[in-house]
Amino acid sequence: MAKWTSADMPEMNRKTVLVTGGSSGIGFVAAREMAAAGAHVTLGVRNVAKGRLAAKEMHGSIDVREIDVSDLSSIRDFADAWTGTLDILVNNAGVMDIPLRRTSDGLDMQTATNSFGPFLLTNLLLPKITDRIVWITSQLHRMGHLHTGDLNWESRPYKSRDAYNDSKLQVVLFSLELQRRLEEAGSNVRSVLAHPGIATTALAAHSGANNINRFSFLLNDPAHGALPTLFAATQNVSGNAYVGPDGPGSIKGYPKVRKPGKAGLNAQSASQLWTAVSKRVGVPA
Repeated sequence: MAKWTSADMPEMNRKTVLVTGGSSGIGFVAAREMAAAGAHVTLGVRNVAKGRLAAKEMHGSIDVREIDVSDLSSIRDFADAWTGTLDILVNNAGVMDIPLRRTSDGLDMQTATNSFGPFLLTNLLLPKITDRIVWITSQLHRMGHLHTGDLNWESRPYKSRDAYNDSKLQVVLFSLELQRRLEEAGSNVRSVLAHPGIATTALAAHSGANNINRFSFLLNDPAHGALPTLFAATQNVSGNAYVGPDGPGSIKGYPKVRKPGKAGLNAQSASQLWTAVSKRVGVPA
């Protein structure tokens, strides 16, 4: 069976796409390839100057807009300013294994960036989305745990690796609950998941997790790491599909629809998490 690559992407003329964190890593590659396929791509970035430099390396219709997905006010301002429809939202921006730091909203920075922020952005833009939401998660969600009573690391001792794993499990559960709600409403919009395997990006460059990058021959480069995102964004996959590399352990390879961990398929947990995070970020549950 032929391996799926960006050369197999369909034409995306007249499609509108938002990629958060699109100025580097797999977000950059995904944005670049969708723009090359004809989509109008918005790079949602914290650093506009960096975003504009990234856009100069792409070909097609691209604009750059400021958004800090760890900042609830920034997300609301961004969503309020969005006009027209949006075909595809790619919740790509993220951080990994960082020390405890509180945002201006009092949120753990890692949880806010990877989980609460994308959740709020999705909810605010959902009435304008016509095709799908792509949530970028990680195989490390399988090591995550759900603590709905302490999602913000206020009573538990903070552990940066655990915070990352937990935030990626939350993303998997968001997709599960969102897809249930979309189907209940009779919507044709889909919520899907993608993960890059282990890709040699700068995501973990500041942490002990960067040791894995020394074995780059065993890993996906950013171009291959972005393929599951592109597959999830453009192919006719089912709602809540989980797309990752096809190699052993889903570490490296070409896109394949796989299954998330058991905890990511718990509908009751997904519903409870949705309610808890809705309350925390101030959207109707």
